[in-house]
Amino acid sequence: MLRFLLKRLFYGLLVVFGVITLVFVLFNILPGDPARMMLGQRADMASVEAINKDLGRDKPLVTQYFNFLNDVLPLSVHNFVDKNNYWYLDNNKYSPYVKLFRVSNKFVVVLKKPYLRRSYQNKRKVTEILSEAFPKTALLAVVAISFALFFGIIIGVFCALNRNGVFDKVAIVFSVLGMSLPSFFVAILFAWIFAFVLADYTGLNMFGSLYTVSDFGEGQYLSLKNLILPALTLGIRPLAIVVELTRSSLLDVMSQDYIRTAKAKGLSKYKIITRHALKNALNPVVTAISGWFASLLAGAVFVEYVFDWKGVGVVIVRALEKYDFPVIMGALLFISIILICINILVDIIYAYLDPRIKLT
Repeated sequence: MLRFLLKRLFYGLLVVFGVITLVFVLFNILPGDPARMMLGQRADMASVEAINKDLGRDKPLVTQYFNFLNDVLPLSVHNFVDKNNYWYLDNNKYSPYVKLFRVSNKFVVVLKKPYLRRSYQNKRKVTEILSEAFPKTALLAVVAISFALFFGIIIGVFCALNRNGVFDKVAIVFSVLGMSLPSFFVAILFAWIFAFVLADYTGLNMFGSLYTVSDFGEGQYLSLKNLILPALTLGIRPLAIVVELTRSSLLDVMSQDYIRTAKAKGLSKYKIITRHALKNALNPVVTAISGWFASLLAGAVFVEYVFDWKGVGVVIVRALEKYDFPVIMGALLFISIILICINILVDIIYAYLDPRIKLT
């Protein structure tokens, strides 16, 4: 188990390193000057050059790349002599660190928190922006996936037990429809139907995040009803996939020899399904749902934007509109780490569901 985790963590670090390199290269060849975005298109050259120097964009691209690595990696080399190196400082103060060993008279290898730099627009730390947005996206993703798993597995089991029946055929039609409709279209459709046409009956809002500002100046208050429509919209496609996978996988498992043996021993259909068939049929469901969960945690951009659910998706869209590169780059790195962690967790769940799978 420990060997498996160490191996996967090593591979995961290689993937993160590749993502860091790709993100840096991509956002340094895109058109647009952050300095002019901050100062306006009529800014004089002296001001633009001063901002670029402050941001470290006046240095060669290779130097910028190594400075970026130094910021985002927990192990980095610090120059405590030259305090003009902006990437080592945060508002003229060193971030918390632990010295490990000295490389030379100037450079020291330290252990620190990853520093994703600051937003070009509001000067806030990217970590602060993401830490505020991610819990909302995580809650939305958990509710959507829980809805898809709970109802998808139940419907899939009923479809498999009543193969080619009316319920099975109707469920298949709705599953295909759910997989075919784009998320942004479903979001707009649900917002119009349930929060506009039927608003008097549902009491739902077309827009709104987890916290709503009081109309009477009493601050913010929790508004869980704003979670219903975006979670339902996000859960439609995973629900359709879970239904299809559960149905097909369970039908395949029910034809296996050990299931026929269980029937010959006189076990009830309920015990055969719950104790033998369903557990082995869930492997493809776990594979599919883990990918969907990771993508939802990464930020359901369109759905969050339509419902103004202030999660990671909205943060990414607004950063793209303003060429706020540190926020976009930090969000992408954050997303890649989430994907790696979820993939490792899925491998562990595999071993629990199927004893034939060994963690090596």
